[in-house]
Amino acid sequence: MTMRTMGADATIWRSRIVEYIELTKPRITSLVLITTAVGFYVGSATGIASISLIHAIVGVALVAGGASALNQYQERNQDARMHRTRDRPLPAGRIGELDALVFSVAISLAGVTYLLLFTNLVTAFLAAITLLLYVFLYTPLKRQTALATLVGAVPGAAPPILGWTAAGGPVDGMALTLFLMVFLWQMPHFLAIAWLYDEDYLRGGFRTLTIHHSGEVSACRQIILYCCTLIPISLLPTSFGVTGNAYMFGALLAGLIYLGYGVAVALFRSQVAARRLLRVSILYLPAVFLMMVIDKAS
Repeated sequence: MTMRTMGADATIWRSRIVEYIELTKPRITSLVLITTAVGFYVGSATGIASISLIHAIVGVALVAGGASALNQYQERNQDARMHRTRDRPLPAGRIGELDALVFSVAISLAGVTYLLLFTNLVTAFLAAITLLLYVFLYTPLKRQTALATLVGAVPGAAPPILGWTAAGGPVDGMALTLFLMVFLWQMPHFLAIAWLYDEDYLRGGFRTLTIHHSGEVSACRQIILYCCTLIPISLLPTSFGVTGNAYMFGALLAGLIYLGYGVAVALFRSQVAARRLLRVSILYLPAVFLMMVIDKAS
């Protein structure tokens, strides 16, 4: 085998690895891991045990990546019809359907098993339930009912609790607060995406996710409702004694800014306003969780 052949083989393997990584939706998985790490840190009563945190991150990464890959496998035909997703590995034909299914199931099961072996039974059980909800309930419902978004927000909000329980914390009021913060944050975020890609969702057959289906007025009301509800929920960590006043005022300001951009969508009902809300939503959660981590540390 010549050096040129070996180099070509290495390039092919690297390309294949990149395609499989793309199946796991790495940007979404990265946010999942951030919220998991925050949950672990906030739920740790005796400081962070680095090895335990690594075990939690590895296990959750496998489960989250597997769930995303299974989602892409299930929606491969719909993705092929949508402009924003038709270049994904499955609809573009860069990965075979059977290969994608085997890979997705393998890393999903590996993640749950890893959490069972290296964290605890509660975390592994919650991860398994999260995986099942995402794959067998949320994904099929996306083509049937507008309630799918609410259903999908449940597994989407689970990572902080997985981190919390992996650190040995009980599923108590603070753990549920972390869950609710992510749950409520997701809804304006999802609605902003739906506003921007309304026609593409219709093209893909996801009629129940579109603004066209539910109406602009309904979407605006929901955005404002969820933003308003998020503000008092985000202040609860201070009530539980986990954070101090610095976090409370910072979270209040962040929540008001998020709400302000939501109100702008209701006032202007434009793609520009929806895109600005989406950008602010991407900044909101990391900012609030960073303030929580800093204030707990101090």
